[in-house]
Amino acid sequence: MTPDTIWTIAQKELRDALRNRWFLLYTLAFIALSLAFSYLALAGAGIVGFAGFSRTAASLINLVLLIIPLMGLTVGAQTLAGEQEKSTLSYLLAQPVSRAEIFVGKYIGLALSLLASLALGFGISGVVIALGGAGAADPFAYVQLIGLAFLLSLTMLSFGFLVSALTRKASVAVGIGLFLWLLFVFFGDLGMMGTAMALRVPIENLFLMSLTNPLQVFKMASILDIQTTLDILGPAGIYAMQKFGDVLLGIFLAVLAVWILLPAGLAYLRFATKNNF
Repeated sequence: MTPDTIWTIAQKELRDALRNRWFLLYTLAFIALSLAFSYLALAGAGIVGFAGFSRTAASLINLVLLIIPLMGLTVGAQTLAGEQEKSTLSYLLAQPVSRAEIFVGKYIGLALSLLASLALGFGISGVVIALGGAGAADPFAYVQLIGLAFLLSLTMLSFGFLVSALTRKASVAVGIGLFLWLLFVFFGDLGMMGTAMALRVPIENLFLMSLTNPLQVFKMASILDIQTTLDILGPAGIYAMQKFGDVLLGIFLAVLAVWILLPAGLAYLRFATKNNF
């Protein structure tokens, strides 16, 4: 693979994403809501310092869990299927570029667009936090939160690519992406709670079940980042802290890495072996 070719494709994909009306709408919504949540959380806290930061960060975690997966899934779902539907992908494949260069370039371009959106939203929120008097908090914890949010966006982007590689029409791919978003966001907590109550699942199994949902992994890693404990999650959180201790954050990062690489790898295998583009 040639880095110059990959970067050229990535730049083209980045420009296309920034011109995408839905992506711009998601970005503006994320920026506006992150600004509002940060202001309201600090105003309602009535206190400053690390407590104020924790309250604001908790609000941002909930916002990320709602919007970032939607952005990653829909943007990723449109990329291959959309170009195939418009017959531009077959033109690109006819050029002297490999499928690996096309896939990696597209992935990098969309990843950069998601990073730009996160940087804007969290950057504005960081200014609000600093002006609101929560600057006493460790800024490294805030940077870690941004990094975790970016990893979550990459997991959803990988799932979007997988959906896009398996479908031919962008509308179908986006529909499947929206279904996955609902599955991850709304049925994750409720499904695990219902299963645990109905089947009396042991605590250790409940914790392992939570690792099957990237959103739950991000949530636990983020709470651990800002509070250094998972007691707020109840018995499962206490079990995880007692069982794994200081290596727990490393486990969460490794699981997120798997959720990034596995769907992306499957998407590439499908893209590399699919002949009817």
